[in-house]
Amino acid sequence: MPTTAESPLLRNTNFRWLLGGGLVSMLGDQFSMLALPWLVLSLTGDSLSLGIAMALMGAPRAVLILLGGTVADRHSPRRVLLLSKLANAAILLALAALLLLEQASLPLAYAAALALGIASAFGIPAGTAILPQAVPPQTLQTANSLQMGARQLSLLAGPLLAALVLGAHAGTGHTGMAALAAAFAIDALTFLFSAWTLRQVSLRPPAAAATAQGMWRDLAAGLAMVWRDLPLRNCYAYWAVVAFFVMGPLQVALPVLASERLHGASALGLLMGAHGAGTLAGMLAASLGGAWLRRRFGATLLLVDAVVGLLLMALGQISTAWQGAALLAVTGMLGGYLQVAIFTWIQRRVAPAMLGRAMALFMGIFLGLAPLSAAATGALLRHLSVGELFCGGGALLLAAAMAAALFTAIPRIGGAETI
Repeated sequence: MPTTAESPLLRNTNFRWLLGGGLVSMLGDQFSMLALPWLVLSLTGDSLSLGIAMALMGAPRAVLILLGGTVADRHSPRRVLLLSKLANAAILLALAALLLLEQASLPLAYAAALALGIASAFGIPAGTAILPQAVPPQTLQTANSLQMGARQLSLLAGPLLAALVLGAHAGTGHTGMAALAAAFAIDALTFLFSAWTLRQVSLRPPAAAATAQGMWRDLAAGLAMVWRDLPLRNCYAYWAVVAFFVMGPLQVALPVLASERLHGASALGLLMGAHGAGTLAGMLAASLGGAWLRRRFGATLLLVDAVVGLLLMALGQISTAWQGAALLAVTGMLGGYLQVAIFTWIQRRVAPAMLGRAMALFMGIFLGLAPLSAAATGALLRHLSVGELFCGGGALLLAAAMAAALFTAIPRIGGAETI
């Protein structure tokens, strides 16, 4: 494996295997993300049943992800990620086979959603912990930028590809179930392919091996590590506040904005597409200026969030779709840039033996707060206009960034703070 600073990242064998296998698997995921809701609606036509299925998939991620990070730290992130991919492939192949055998039912869809959610609770933290052991340290930010950019690209292109494939074979009755079975089988094959590519990856051993304790003691040790690390604790608490103020408005209030002011679903598609394209551009741009960002990580974090707060306030005042698209493109670009920077900062700061737990806790914050933020946004929209909600959410985000700048050590986090 190339380890010199002069070696381009894409010549790194490990990174090529990770990026190629990951991209194929992420594209395959979009087939299941489209086919599972379609399966539930085909069986019931009931939005409540669809909501239950999505909750069964999402809840285990939020509840078990910290346990998944602990397992990854104890047993190697590569091994845990590999088993997660194989488990996903087995679940999807079984689901496809049962659909072809005309055994489709709502309990089957619920069981598949729950099983996929459990598998992803172990695979997600393992996937984020593996990169620092696979690529040279000086290329970590660029590697995160390309890997996260590939994921964002799959979120843009994958649903279109899945819709084209499913649409070409759509039908009712057995024909429709055969199309859904094909979608699940395609995703399963991409998991098997990415598992094969993962087997080609060789990891550097962590600098300090984890001391074997009981599973729950290991989990508690991860939480204690984050608590004792004051900059890390401050950032995690701050990101929880940011997640609550931003995720709900983007998930719930944005469709309401498109419906009330911009006249329809096409406008919502434009807004979401602009945000997604901006996020992709920001993630790719994060590969530039890594050394500068490491020296000014904390100050950059708060400055960008303050600007995003102002953009959200402006979003509440728009009257045309192009205005919203422009604001969301910039918001997405800034958010994508920060996502890469944050992942890289955590990966550099936390010892490899603890990284699975640290990343699991970070992602658990967003997975756990997303439904709460969405519910709070929906409740507030019964009493506030959508413009007032965006203005309020943006103002609270701006206030949170200013409070963190004045009362915490976050602005002083830089290169000297990391390990």
